[in-house]
Amino acid sequence: MLWKKYDIGISSLLAGVQWLFFLFTNTVLVPLSVGHALELGSADIAASLQRSFILTGLLCIVQALWGHRYALMDGPAGVWWGLVLGICASAPAMGMDTAAVAANLTGGFLLAGVAAVLLAMLGFLKLLQRVFTPAVMGIYLLLLTFQLANTFFKGMIGYSDGGQWDLQLTGLSLFVIAVVTIIHLKAKGKLGQFSLLAGIVVGWIAYAVLFGSGGSAAAAAGTMEMWSWMPWGLPAFEPGIMLVGLIAGLVNMTNTLTGIIAAGKLYQQEADDKQYIRSLLFTNLFSIAGACFGLIPFGTFASSIGFLENTKVLRRSALIIGAALLMLVGFVPPLSGWLALMPMSVGSAVLFVAYLQMFGTALKSLSGTSLNAKSIYRIALPVLTGIGIMNMPASAFAGFPPLLAPLASNGLVVGVMVAIAMEAFVRWENYDNKPAAATAPKESY
Repeated sequence: MLWKKYDIGISSLLAGVQWLFFLFTNTVLVPLSVGHALELGSADIAASLQRSFILTGLLCIVQALWGHRYALMDGPAGVWWGLVLGICASAPAMGMDTAAVAANLTGGFLLAGVAAVLLAMLGFLKLLQRVFTPAVMGIYLLLLTFQLANTFFKGMIGYSDGGQWDLQLTGLSLFVIAVVTIIHLKAKGKLGQFSLLAGIVVGWIAYAVLFGSGGSAAAAAGTMEMWSWMPWGLPAFEPGIMLVGLIAGLVNMTNTLTGIIAAGKLYQQEADDKQYIRSLLFTNLFSIAGACFGLIPFGTFASSIGFLENTKVLRRSALIIGAALLMLVGFVPPLSGWLALMPMSVGSAVLFVAYLQMFGTALKSLSGTSLNAKSIYRIALPVLTGIGIMNMPASAFAGFPPLLAPLASNGLVVGVMVAIAMEAFVRWENYDNKPAAATAPKESY
């Protein structure tokens, strides 16, 4: 019996380390890119990295124990990340310097967080659930899969600003993908659950042998100002940024809804309204706190479903261990610096494989949707519109109003909005498969 308990302990620890890499890889780039966009100093960026690790880890633990109670990551929201970078890029057109943008973003974060808390307490969830039909959720997951796969594909091939591939990094990434895939498909017992961790370890070692120990230049240095209050300046409230912020906050709420619905199916345990409300409250209370320390708002990562599908480790204890380790990384700067040396190409290759599973989850969400030559528009129009926008350069939106451009250039947001509009205004049941005329063949997909 003792060895069995010991084995469970080792298994949980390894699963926790695997979660740590997943949490770290999905967190580290956000404060780095936002810090550079706002022209912050290296010490401020290092401090924001530490704060981000600590609050992300703590939020994951709180959610696993008292919030949605699933093994889902909560961290810097991708919707907000893209919006912030877009607003920073549009700052000159708005006649604002980076200090003014930072202050207004802080105000937008606070307003969006407070609004989301109030909406959750006033029953907005019921409306959100009616709007977010299975078809919309499937479309959301499809677009999220395409967006993430595109991001991590570029990372694993070393795609440069000049549009060039790094063939050596590409070869290494293909090797890492092969390692993860073979272990996941062929390994027996619990070994298959740790294919992602094995890919990171093997890939990191191979990278060090081929290219040296250098990785991301994200090393975090210790600073006494780690918890400095309002590092982006006192909140300001420019009406345009406030409006865009409220829209982003509403879109971000759908992350929670999608993640919990998909997790409920995976766990074969449907969540109740209290779980949704608790999750929204914790996410947005942490977002309000994070805004006071120069962090973008948090959100539930629906992409965690792909990770869970790949690893088959559903127990919350693994996430809690990984989140606690992420907090430790935040509190101990040398650990942050060591983990920051992990090559992003290796992490991107591993996550690319993990998110393949989410593609299957999206297809399962759409399995109950009847498709024929007419109803195919229900899926094809929003999905292909979103993908089309994702593949357009940012310069294509230069003629848009500065505050509209960040949303209009987000293929995920536009695609989901098109899907919601089509669900609201088209009676798709009128186009379900019906007996075809004897003289005409039935077209279906």
